[in-house]
Amino acid sequence: MDLLTELTHVAPYAIGLSLPVALIGAGLLYLLRHRSLATTLTVLVVVPLAATLAGVLGVTGFMFGPLLTTVVVICTAVGVITAPIAVVLGRTIARRSVWEREARARERAAEASRRELVAWISHDLRTPLAGVRAMAEALADGVVDERGEVCSYADRIRGETERLSRMVDDLFELSRITAGALHLELGAVPLHDVVSEAVAAENPRAQRRGVRLATETEHWPVVAGSDAELARVVRNLLSNAIRHTPPHGSVVLSAGREGEQAWLRVDDACGGIAETELDRVFEVAYRGDQARGDGEHGAGLGLAIARGLVQAHRGEIRARNHGPGCRFEVRLPLADGVA
Repeated sequence: MDLLTELTHVAPYAIGLSLPVALIGAGLLYLLRHRSLATTLTVLVVVPLAATLAGVLGVTGFMFGPLLTTVVVICTAVGVITAPIAVVLGRTIARRSVWEREARARERAAEASRRELVAWISHDLRTPLAGVRAMAEALADGVVDERGEVCSYADRIRGETERLSRMVDDLFELSRITAGALHLELGAVPLHDVVSEAVAAENPRAQRRGVRLATETEHWPVVAGSDAELARVVRNLLSNAIRHTPPHGSVVLSAGREGEQAWLRVDDACGGIAETELDRVFEVAYRGDQARGDGEHGAGLGLAIARGLVQAHRGEIRARNHGPGCRFEVRLPLADGVA
């Protein structure tokens, strides 16, 4: 009964002063709702201590005595210890929350990219497969029996088969890049040799389309890289440039060095890309403006593969509008010991 009486006498004073402090703390939390998590946790630590101290002041009648001194010392010690801990924990939780949000955003973007890739590839696979099937059925049923027509159908089937093979190769290469299974053996690679081979391989296709290939470099740098992968990068860039350059246009390759890096540029005459789209040209399955070039489009994997291979070489690749078209620039580390 004595304890109950004491509580009944003390409680109104404790509640009367601690409750307003708690309400002020709640209002402060509301005002700071857009601030950092560390600030919020600090307020959550300080407000209960302040409310406790206010309640003790009410109970003691604002008379400094042994009880008040003890409570003040305890609250101060607890505050000195817990406030910095609250700041550290708040920053840690905030960093983790940001990391989790970024991870979820990356997962959503990757999933959307995968769905888009599957949709694009499914469409691109159906078209040549349907043509191959129709031509094979025509040959099998005897609808086409003249030697010239048979040879023509066979050539077209071979062409569609090669197209399907290139698409499968691109998908395999892209899967290696995205899975982190691409391991390069780097060595000294003369860019002149890589570019010469790529130009020789792509020149027949450029001639059929009426596109001129040219190089404008005398002193080619030597880079640290893998010959096969760098050749694929250059061929992908050339193929993309030829595809989007109209007849009688030119695709020009140039190279040089700047500091500890070598650069390789491929300039085309595609007419340019909208500034808002330039950052997307290296995305998987991105095909850009259908009005560019003559309407011929690949599977949208070449530039994505080129970016992955360049990054695997610890290099950079970027695109920008330049002159009558676009400039794709690759920067790679120079080989050790190259002057």
